[in-house]
Amino acid sequence: MRITALNATPVAVPYRADEVWAFGRRRGQVSVLLEVTTDEGVTGLGEAAGYPSADVVLAVLRGLEPLVLGADPTEIEKLVRRIDLVGTWHHVRATSPAIAAVEMACWDIVGKVCGQPLVTLLGGRFREEVEFFYYVAAGAPEEVAAEARRGRAAGFGTFYLKVGADEQSIDIARVAALRDGAGPEALLRVDANEAWSPGTAVRMIRELARFGLELVEQPVSGRNLAELGYVRSRVDVPLLANEASWTRYDQLAVIRAGAADALSADNQLDGGLLNLKRSAGLCEAAGLPVVKHSLGELGVALAAAVHVIAATPNFRYANQGYAALLADDVTTGFGGGVESCRDGRVAVPRGPGLGVTLDPDRVARYAELHRREGATFAFHDPAALAGAPALPKR
Repeated sequence: MRITALNATPVAVPYRADEVWAFGRRRGQVSVLLEVTTDEGVTGLGEAAGYPSADVVLAVLRGLEPLVLGADPTEIEKLVRRIDLVGTWHHVRATSPAIAAVEMACWDIVGKVCGQPLVTLLGGRFREEVEFFYYVAAGAPEEVAAEARRGRAAGFGTFYLKVGADEQSIDIARVAALRDGAGPEALLRVDANEAWSPGTAVRMIRELARFGLELVEQPVSGRNLAELGYVRSRVDVPLLANEASWTRYDQLAVIRAGAADALSADNQLDGGLLNLKRSAGLCEAAGLPVVKHSLGELGVALAAAVHVIAATPNFRYANQGYAALLADDVTTGFGGGVESCRDGRVAVPRGPGLGVTLDPDRVARYAELHRREGATFAFHDPAALAGAPALPKR
């Protein structure tokens, strides 16, 4: 079997509410859907988040063609090493989502050829369902509380909120509203996306701890592990590394530094599903839980991640997903939205490979939306563009 073509389609799928973070916002998810065709008629599906942009992903996919076309899609290790070393792509992090999409599609092909769901090929079902948190869009406190109530009604047990606002009183009011809306038993997780200095992080975490936080994600720079370790030594709430742990090599450094209580990992940021499994193995050896991070994903990438997590023991926290924000999806029978979750959990697909199928009508609709309005889906807003943002904020 040989790969004959890489067919990429960028799509833009709206969110129900804007995703807001410390330095901007976006109105929806841009992904590049990938179909890898073979000379035996088997097609594999992959998905790359449009990170840092869909144009970059598309350019990388074009650059990969000489390395991928003609290769055997079942020889995944050999193919990825060819991309990394012969193609010299291994040190350029912005290329990772495109590479990960190719690797994902190859796994889909292998599963289809074997007639087995991907979870079986990665070690078998350790769990039947995978838990995800409910992503609460940052807004006015009353909006945060209402959205948390919506998540609670849908059966979610863990709630995630971005912090790092320009005024710290806004963060406090939003987290208070999150606790009010989610209820006393819910687990609350906040993410500052590196917005705080070490001193501010210590003060804010101590202030927010009264709301019963499960984890605080990346309160300070991911580039200076000493800062993260300093904060960890001075607060009681466990810290989750994210920007500090995007690749296996970063994760190893965080573990050695003792800088976090849990680590996030993302196949799209580290070149593939097999590397996500390897990340979990590093964390397990260090006695740490691992959490699946997401750059934003539709049903194809969600299904791929679910297969890996279901086959891997130490994904013990709720994982990051975009179900709460997505207004629609591009797959048939397995969606990226809340309807795919039951009590905050996604069942592992049982079909061969990834177990998902694209909906051609919705793919066409959101491909056209990307063509017309794709630039407006990027991480920015007029206020952020007009300002002069600094990291950290204070």
